Formats: sequence, structure tokens, C-alpha cells
Amino acid sequence: MALFPYLDCRHQFYLPVGDDHQLYVEESGNPKGMPVVVLHGGPGGGSSPMQRRFFDPEQFRIILLDQRGAGQSRPLASTQNNSTSHLVADLEKVRDYLNIDQWMLFGGSWGVTLALAYAVSHPARVLGMVLRGVFLCRQRDMDWLYTEHGAARLFPREWHSVNAAVADQAGTLLDRYATMLAGDRAREFARHWCNWEAVLAGMAPLPAGPGDDDELCMAMQEVHYFLNQGFLDVPLLEACAGSVLPVEIVHGDRDFVCPLDQAEALHQVLPNSVLTRVSGGSHSASHPAIANALVEAVKRLRERIGK
Repeated sequence: MALFPYLDCRHQFYLPVGDDHQLYVEESGNPKGMPVVVLHGGPGGGSSPMQRRFFDPEQFRIILLDQRGAGQSRPLASTQNNSTSHLVADLEKVRDYLNIDQWMLFGGSWGVTLALAYAVSHPARVLGMVLRGVFLCRQRDMDWLYTEHGAARLFPREWHSVNAAVADQAGTLLDRYATMLAGDRAREFARHWCNWEAVLAGMAPLPAGPGDDDELCMAMQEVHYFLNQGFLDVPLLEACAGSVLPVEIVHGDRDFVCPLDQAEALHQVLPNSVLTRVSGGSHSASHPAIANALVEAVKRLRERIGK
């Protein structure tokens, strides 16, 4: 099933959520349709108009937002007063402001982490979830990304490159980038950081140079969150185990950012979940096979909720 055509958002605004943060929020689709909130990845990835295309605009009230320090939210790339509990509380403020009783969650990568954390805290507000490219934010999952024992073994040249940029610093890769992202050349190091993840996601790295706002947000937020174990008080699998919320999980078997075992582990603890393994699918939601699987997953979940 093809993606739905691009449509303009019909309402966009900034919502103050405290601590000097303002969230960028937009709505599109049918104001009387089933509410769905899209949780972007990263942390720091920001929303995109492409994310509206997974939903039938006649059937869904589509809500996109940029999390604290991401995308068009203000202040740009801020890590102050920025943790998972802040993001969960922000979602409640958005839901309350929009006068929504319950909504569907649609999250990818870090958006899965946030969706699960929100569903654990506010299960009565969740109709169901579509989760893509599962990231559980366990130590082993971060080690896969940022130590020599994980994805580095598959992409040794690119792993050398992301390390070489901060070779004169001490500590782990996260420690070294935290130091350099706090300096005057933050955008240059943001480009190096994001190029490593781009390679794992099946995208071409960009030439060395200063990164744009999106790269700066991604690098700043990821380093901030992962140095703090995602600000998760309880492991997600333990926290959400046994939930009977209807869940559709979509995961590519060529996902080198978030290996498939994370989706399998989540599926095992959620008795009302369906796991779709996408042959040849990468981490990116724009991968054709992943995108089509997501459209189908949204359709199935809507039908399941309707029953």
C-alpha cells in the first residue's frame, strides 16, 4: 500500500511547557478523526512533513511535534531541563491542550523509547501503538552503537572516522563528543557524529564541515541522553511487560542502528503485539518496504482499536 499524498498542516503553534521550553506542534488531517501523535527519533531528530503520509487524512487527526531541544522547538538544541520524564510530561500537556482524551502513539527508534515510557506512565490515555525500529535504550543497545564491540565491526572504516575526529580527547566516545559539542566547533563535531548514524541507517555520509540545525540537535540530544542511560528509572522491558494495549511492531532485518533482537524482545513481553519483520528493511522510515509496512500497520491497528 502506497503512502498517502503530502498534505499541508491545518494548524501549527508553539506551546510553552515550562523551563523556558516551547514545543512546536502541528495538526493535519480530519479534526474529528482518530487522534495520533507522532514521536520522532533521535533524541533530537525532529518531525518531518513526510511523517503525515502514513495516515489516511480522512480517518486520522494527525499531531506532529518537536520534542524539547529538537526541530523547531525552542530553544534550539537545549539540553537544560531535558529528560525522558520532561518529554512524557510535555506529551500530557499537548494532549490536554488539544482536548484529547485518548490517542494512538506512532513512534520510531527513540520515538519507541518515548512511546513506551509514556504508555507506562499514562496507559489509560493510549489507544494503541505503532512502533518502528525498536530502541530499548539498554546499555547493550548503546554499546552496540558506540563501542568497538558492536556495529563498529560491520563498518570499521566509518567507525575509525567517527573516533578519529575526537582522538585527542579522553574517555568513551560519548564522553569525547560531549566535550567537543560544548565548544566553539560544535557544528563540525555534530556532522561527524551524525555521519556515523547515517551510515548505519543506510544513508550516505555528508562531507566534513559544519552541521546544520538538525544535525546539531541530534548530536547534542543523543549524547546528553545516552550519557544518562536515557533517563530511565526502570528498564523498559520490565516496565511495560504484560501490557495488553494493542501494538503493531515494524522492524527491518537489515536495521544496523537498532538490531532486530530489540523488536523480538519487546514482542515477547507484550501479549497483544504483532511483529512484522521487513525483509531487507533498514532503520529509516523512508525505506520503501518499511514505509509500506507502516501504512499497513496503522490500518490494522485502527481496525483493532475499532473492535
